[in-house]
Amino acid sequence: MYVVILAGGSGTRFWPLSRTKTPKQLMSVFGGKSMLQRTVERVLPLSPKRIMVVTNALQAEETARQLKDLGDLPVDVIAEPVGRNTAPAIALAAAVIACHDPDATMLVLPADHYIRDEAEFCRVARAACEAAADGALVTLGIEPTRPETGYGYIEADTAAPGAGACPVRRFVEKPDMQKALEFLAARNFYWNSGMFIWRVEAIRGELARQMPELAAAIDTIVFGEPWDLEALKPQVERIYPGIRGESIDYGVMERAERVLVIPASFGWSDVGSWSALPEVMEADGNGNVAIAAKGVVSIDSGDSLVYGNGKMTALVGVTGLIIVDTPDALLVCSQHRAQDVKKVVEQLQREGRTEYL
Repeated sequence: MYVVILAGGSGTRFWPLSRTKTPKQLMSVFGGKSMLQRTVERVLPLSPKRIMVVTNALQAEETARQLKDLGDLPVDVIAEPVGRNTAPAIALAAAVIACHDPDATMLVLPADHYIRDEAEFCRVARAACEAAADGALVTLGIEPTRPETGYGYIEADTAAPGAGACPVRRFVEKPDMQKALEFLAARNFYWNSGMFIWRVEAIRGELARQMPELAAAIDTIVFGEPWDLEALKPQVERIYPGIRGESIDYGVMERAERVLVIPASFGWSDVGSWSALPEVMEADGNGNVAIAAKGVVSIDSGDSLVYGNGKMTALVGVTGLIIVDTPDALLVCSQHRAQDVKKVVEQLQREGRTEYL
């Protein structure tokens, strides 16, 4: 098994902690190690042959720095010159692996997800590898715990014979609340986790069939010495500007000939915004969550998130706030408006205030 970690996102909803060169996956959101480091350590019990991290040129140096002391297992960093979404990143990683091990299986993971039960995650990942052995494209579907409107869904054919992996009927975009309630009641809809398992030849075959221009561009890469990824850099820089950006879900999975989903429940969150942290971190008796703070004094206050930047924080008469303190910027936001933090980044971009990006 080879593990491919997609680590090129910007994490704009985690501003002001998340910046262009240090996005969410490179941050210590929970204190301690970064989300990327936690993702790498999570897969070590699977004993992968190699780990490949696909990031972008701006983040490559910090990505490599964070990964250099994580043990003897080979960890490679591939830097995309421009972001083109997940399909090109996966196509590039699959080509690199296929050159050296054409019979390999790939486990593809986002770098910025939270998983509480890592032992269960490894068990499910091993089961997914078995399900992918005969050429199926396998994804992990998270068993929903609420009518969530912020995630895409996967409808499974749970009546099909067999145990574990189920055929996928369809992928569904983020629903409204009424649809989300219906999906929860139906009991055969799962959150789309963005985690995939497949044989290299299977995904490369689907890419060639469904995204022939992308596959043809990647196939122009000439490989030299095994795993000499530095030699790939000028070739990747040559082809990437002409590649169309596309997600692997839309580009391949939604129309692939054989897709399976394995229902999973291991305490997953995509940690999409500051408001997701209270779901995965322990709150105090007033419902407050403190990160990187020397403490929180709460007077008639509750249900707030504080990123304290090493400071003592006092809350007086407030409820449902997000407070994030960094050396050069301060965010104060309603929990209910957490998704709109990205609008701050957009406005800073329009105003040319790049020192805050």
